[in-house]
Amino acid sequence: MICKETSANFLLLSFKLSMEHPRMLLFTLLIYSTYVTATHSLTIPRLSAIPEWERTVQDPAVIISSDTEDVKTFYYEQTLDHFNYRPESYTTFQQRYLMNFKYWSGANSSAPIFAYLGDEEPIDNSPISIGFLTDNAASFNALLVYIEHRYYGKSVPFGSREEAFKNASTIGYFNSAQAIADYAEVIIHVKKTLRAKKSPVIVIGGSYGGMLATWFRLKYPHLTIGALASSAPILYFDNITPQSGYFDVVTRDFREASETCYETILKSWSEIDRVASQPNGLSILSQRFNTCRPLNDSSELKDYLETLYASAAQYNRPPQYPVTTICGGIDGASFGSDILSKIAAGLVEFRGNRTCKINGPTNVSETSVGWRWQTCSEMVIPIGIGNDTMFQPDPFSLELFAKECKKQYGVSPRPHWVTTYYGGHDIKLTLQRFGSNVIFSNGLKDPYSIGGVLDNISDSLIAIHTTNGSHCLDILHANQNDPEWLVQQRKKEIEIIKRWITQYYDDLGAF
Repeated sequence: MICKETSANFLLLSFKLSMEHPRMLLFTLLIYSTYVTATHSLTIPRLSAIPEWERTVQDPAVIISSDTEDVKTFYYEQTLDHFNYRPESYTTFQQRYLMNFKYWSGANSSAPIFAYLGDEEPIDNSPISIGFLTDNAASFNALLVYIEHRYYGKSVPFGSREEAFKNASTIGYFNSAQAIADYAEVIIHVKKTLRAKKSPVIVIGGSYGGMLATWFRLKYPHLTIGALASSAPILYFDNITPQSGYFDVVTRDFREASETCYETILKSWSEIDRVASQPNGLSILSQRFNTCRPLNDSSELKDYLETLYASAAQYNRPPQYPVTTICGGIDGASFGSDILSKIAAGLVEFRGNRTCKINGPTNVSETSVGWRWQTCSEMVIPIGIGNDTMFQPDPFSLELFAKECKKQYGVSPRPHWVTTYYGGHDIKLTLQRFGSNVIFSNGLKDPYSIGGVLDNISDSLIAIHTTNGSHCLDILHANQNDPEWLVQQRKKEIEIIKRWITQYYDDLGAF
């Protein structure tokens, strides 16, 4: 999310998320996770199964009660710190989780439990948006559980978001290891409460949540028999993946859609700078791109466009296909044949002819603030822009990144911790020795797929990818217009999960 505000008061702002037709979206600058800086050194694209433009402006509580009556809300008294024994570690907070009993045949039948591991956002919309669970629960007679990630939604320690984000001492309990330990406690609690000791658990997650599902399976194999990790870039750490990989894929997506579109975008950056350098150049750009307020620097426009293209590639889903839509506007520009007219036409084609498009008011969500902390502590994904993309080169600088994180939070990021704690280097050699029952699913149109597991590691560590797939597409609702390759991807995943459960029952009977 790109959110270049400097006031700490934004930590306390409530969020409103918009859901409009993708061609008419209110595309805010909240797709990337920057906060308090204008440097690309702090720009790490947010990980989420759902793009910002598909969010809803409604109160999530209303959605839960009106559209998903089968979903019930529960709270678990969660331990603040699972890994220390100081008195303050025993502090507790209320962690929210949701359950849908509609499809479950009950504990007596040892029917499975599908546990969706929440990511960097409130859990309210997950029962609606993550349709893979409800689409398949009936065939498994499964109980559905959705667990909210600590520090998001209503699962906030210290009594309030203001206190939880107050300083590094209170926000320091906000990390993935604590989160998956939370999930472990909640799963144990659910099984105990429902007397479902023998019900096998499948954990499911998308994007950051997919990483959590993978790591949960590795760290807590006694609590889950398998994990579906959708679009989980677990290899985009510690320079395992080339830093420029993300934007290399964005460039490839646009180039495959249209060579002329790619060429126009490539030339547009220098053209923007050229116009901006002229007398009244920023005013000209402001008028040309119909900004909501006058541009102060050409970087504001370029950052917006960069965000737009990257997000369009990440969520390049049927039937809208945002990349194709943007390129259709650029190639068929009706406003003029010059470069900037073509770029502006691409924006209009995608967003519609709104009153203004750029530099509008932005809502700083708890997600943007939370993800900002996560990337400044352990989730250091070193994404930069190389020399061979359609963008201006902008390499990732760990030095600048660490400096800004230190300035904001008083702590420095730990860029090697994820691979130290969870692994990642030589993953094929390592995981085939002790890992099992993980599905790594990816769509190769997704820029984050470059950091995903794309080849089978063993017979039970399986990679499923689709050439035309996008970010977390497989775990969204199925519909009759889905392309056949998507239908087959989901079918393979279900077949594998069924094999895991069958094997579990066989093992259970043998014991």
